[in-house]
Amino acid sequence: MGEALRRVEAQPEAAPDRDWWRGAVIYQIYPRSYQDSNGDGIGDLRGIIERLPYVAELGVDGIWISPFFTSPMKDFGYDVSDYRGIDPMFGTLADFDDLIRTAHELGLKVMVDGVISHSSDQHPWFVESRSSRTNPKADWYVWADAKPDGTPPNNWLSIFGGSAWQWDTRRMQYYLHNFLSEQPDLNFHNRDVQGALLDVVRFWLDRGVDGFRLDTINFYFHSEGLEDNPPLRPEDRNDQTAPAVNPYNFQDHIYDKSRPDNLKFLERFRAVLDEYPAAACVGEVGDSQRGLEVVAAYTSGNNRVHMCYAFDFLAPEKISAEKVRAVLEDFGRVARDGWACWAFSNHDVVRHASRWGAGEHDRQAYAKLLSALIMSLRGSVCLYQGEELGLTEAELSFEDLQDPYGIRFWPEFKGRDGCRTPMVWERASKNGGFSSGKPWLPVSEEHLPLAVSQQEGDKSSVLEHYRRFIAFRAAHPAFAKGEIEFVHAKGDVVAFVRNYGNESILCVFNLGADSQSFDSKLKAEPLSGHGFASERVGDTIKLKPYSAFFGRIL
Repeated sequence: MGEALRRVEAQPEAAPDRDWWRGAVIYQIYPRSYQDSNGDGIGDLRGIIERLPYVAELGVDGIWISPFFTSPMKDFGYDVSDYRGIDPMFGTLADFDDLIRTAHELGLKVMVDGVISHSSDQHPWFVESRSSRTNPKADWYVWADAKPDGTPPNNWLSIFGGSAWQWDTRRMQYYLHNFLSEQPDLNFHNRDVQGALLDVVRFWLDRGVDGFRLDTINFYFHSEGLEDNPPLRPEDRNDQTAPAVNPYNFQDHIYDKSRPDNLKFLERFRAVLDEYPAAACVGEVGDSQRGLEVVAAYTSGNNRVHMCYAFDFLAPEKISAEKVRAVLEDFGRVARDGWACWAFSNHDVVRHASRWGAGEHDRQAYAKLLSALIMSLRGSVCLYQGEELGLTEAELSFEDLQDPYGIRFWPEFKGRDGCRTPMVWERASKNGGFSSGKPWLPVSEEHLPLAVSQQEGDKSSVLEHYRRFIAFRAAHPAFAKGEIEFVHAKGDVVAFVRNYGNESILCVFNLGADSQSFDSKLKAEPLSGHGFASERVGDTIKLKPYSAFFGRIL
C-alpha cells in the first residue's frame, strides 16, 4: 500500500470538482463484513483502511460506508444512539480520520450513511423525549394519544411487521416507528430537530467526508393529521420495498411517507452541503407506487439532493430488455433535469447474482453482462461489495440468522443476512481471510472459490471484468455524463445511444441465453477494451449469449 500512496501523493492537487458525483461509480462497503483487523469476528474501520488499495484498483470514484456510529445494534447500526460517535466495535474517530486521509490519498471520495429519519430508542434525545409530555424535547419524536378504545392512533404499519405505533408507559402515548420499535421516528415538523440533524451533517463534513447516502429519505415527514392509509387493490400491490409476505404491501402509503413537506427540508440540507467545496448526496427512496416520481421531485433542479435511487432494479422481478427501457424512459419523462443512481444489489436485498441469475446456464457471463449494462445507463452507479466477485446470496440456517427482519418473517422471507456475509479475500485462509476469529455471520463455502485471490490476474474472471469495464467507462465520458436515447430492438436485446459532446456510442446488450441479431443502420465503429466479443456484418450485429456491442457512431 505504501508504494501506491507515494504514487498518488506525487500528483499535484486538483481543484475540487463539484460535479464529481454525476456519473460516479460508488462502491458500497458494509463495515461489519468487509475486513476484521482485530480478530473479534466483526469488520471495522482499520480493516477497511487495509483494503482501500483494492477498492482504488477497481477504478471506482468513491465509497459509501454503511453505518459505523454508536448504536445498540438492534438493526446493525441503522439505530443510532450517538450521531457523532464511532461504535467501539468499529474503532475510533482517529481511525475514521485515518480512513478519510487514506481514501483521499488514493483518489477515493468517501460518503457515509445519514440515518436521520429515526434514531435508537437509547439516543439521549429520545430518552428525554419519553420522560414527560413537557420536557424540552417532548416534541422531537412523533407522539400521539391512543384512540378511546386504547388502540393505536391509525392503521399505519411498520416495514418490519405489525403496527408502526408502540405504546410508552411513561408518557401514556404511542410513538411512531416505521421500522423496529427500537427505532422511533424523529419529528421533522419540528425545526429544532431539523437544525440538530443539520449540525450532525456539518460535523461529518468538517471531518472531511465528501457526502452522504441518506437512508429512507422519503420517510422523514408524516401527515400531521394522522389519517389512515387507504388499502391497495391486490392487483396493485408489489414487493419492491417489502417482501410479498408482509402486509405492509396492502396499503397505499400516502400519509406516512413521501410527503410534500420533505422538499423544503431537502433544500435546507442541500444549502448546508453547498457550503462545502464538493459535497454530494444520494438518497434511498422506498416507495413501491411512486418511486420514480419521488426521485424526480427530490433531484430536480440544483437545490435539493444530487441523486437518488428507487427500488426498480432492486426488486425481485427479473431484469429484462423491456424493463430497462421502460424504467429509463419513465425516469426521463418525469425527471428531465433529475439524476438517478442505479443499483442492482445492496445490503437490503437478495444479491442479483441469485435473484436474477439463478436460472441462467452461465452465471459468470450473465454477471459480467449485467455489470456492463448498469455502468452504461444514464446515471450514477452503486456497486455492492462482493458483486465484483460474482457472489451469490448465501444460504443460512435459522440458527445463524442475525437480522430481526428475517427472524420475523422466516421461512418465506429469510431476511438480509444472506447478502451481508463476510467478504472473501483468500480461499486458503481461515474464514476466507476476513477474520482470524469466528465471524459474526458464517463465511459461505460457496463463496470461497470466488475469493479475490482466485480471481486476480485471471482475465476471464468477474473481478477482472469489473476492473476492465470501469476503466472502459472512464475512458468515454459519454457513459458518465451523456444523454441516452433508446433504439428499437427485439426480444432479449436492449439498445441505446449515449451522447456527449462530439462522441456518440451505440450500446447493444443481449440479456438472453441464446444468440441474437440486432439490425441497425447506424454506422458504428467497434470499440475495444470492454471485454465482449461480437461480430458486425453489414447492418447486422451478431451477439453471443450474454454479450454486448459498443461502437462509436461515425
